[in-house]
Amino acid sequence: MDAILDQIKLFAASASDTGRHKLISALHDMAYSLETPDETLHRYGSMNLQAAVVKIGLDLKLFRILAEAENGVAASIKELSAKTGAEALLLGRLLRYLAAIGAVKQVSGNQFAASHVTKNLTERVAEAGVNHYFSTVTPQYSAFPGFLKKNGYRNPTDEVHTVFQDAWNTELHGFDWFTQHPENLAYFNDFMASRREPELSWLTVYPVAEQVSSADCGPERAVYVNVGGGIGHQCAEFKQKFPEMPGRVILQDMPHSIANALPTAGVENIVHDFFQPQPIKGAKFYFLRGVFHNHPPHKVLQLLAHTKAAMAADSVILIDEMIPPEMGAHVDALSMDLTMMTAFAGMERSESQWREILVEAGLQLIKTYVYNPASHESVMEVRLPAQ
Repeated sequence: MDAILDQIKLFAASASDTGRHKLISALHDMAYSLETPDETLHRYGSMNLQAAVVKIGLDLKLFRILAEAENGVAASIKELSAKTGAEALLLGRLLRYLAAIGAVKQVSGNQFAASHVTKNLTERVAEAGVNHYFSTVTPQYSAFPGFLKKNGYRNPTDEVHTVFQDAWNTELHGFDWFTQHPENLAYFNDFMASRREPELSWLTVYPVAEQVSSADCGPERAVYVNVGGGIGHQCAEFKQKFPEMPGRVILQDMPHSIANALPTAGVENIVHDFFQPQPIKGAKFYFLRGVFHNHPPHKVLQLLAHTKAAMAADSVILIDEMIPPEMGAHVDALSMDLTMMTAFAGMERSESQWREILVEAGLQLIKTYVYNPASHESVMEVRLPAQ
């Protein structure tokens, strides 16, 4: 068996990102095929516990302490207790569980060291994501079965009557609720800022410069409007890649995001509710990243209508979303799909679903540019129909 494992490791070392995902999926399938019913029960039944104990590890900075140990030297429970302030008896129990789920490595009965997963958990995206999911999203998952049973197992289409409202006992829309819960909002913003790496950006595949060079983009025209752009990370990336491009670069979002916007030179920060008429007329690019999946169809059509009304003949709507295939979609995209359902009655849409919506909105999908095949992240070029 060791020889087989060595071959797998050798293949993994040279695999592309897509190949690596396929290997992980195949290995998972193999492991699941070997499970007893009892093992399947415990794997699914303890998932919330795994998230909870990892969150405790993050709160204690335990993963960072282990990962920063010189030469990967193991530390004793006593040493880790002194560094974290956690009682040794409690910490030992937590560490043994973390070792059992692969989050740390147990070297001896009393000594622990960093594993590959430990190092992953020190990355900003992992810490931000676990904080967001555990603090805000996990209660939605717990309320999910009861909600569907209550509504007769119908797909939710009302953004203020979905799982989120049951989970948090509120009548507020999720984003309105965030404004009253600043800690949860901070976790959400941190996660949104870090979850996609700049090298996996739409800017790597879409021909921005070609489109602008053939257009009338003087200094007074908006070249790039990031609609619902949060605190402005996408605007900052756009300015960094095209520092000399003529035209205005504009960030639009709600007051709580604009109040915390990045101080990027050359970016105009404007408070705007995208369910109201678009005030910036005739921009070259209206860019929306991870916006539409937050909303059910009637709200998507409303947003598209406002954007369409503002477009010039050569304007482009750039829709940056996960676009999962009908079969064989990656689990991350499918998890996000159900998470959007629980939070906002939203969804991750396939390309065929997008085509239907865009036709209904009176728009035309010109081309889909895939920039992260492993998770189906893509940008769609959408224009007014040819006359």
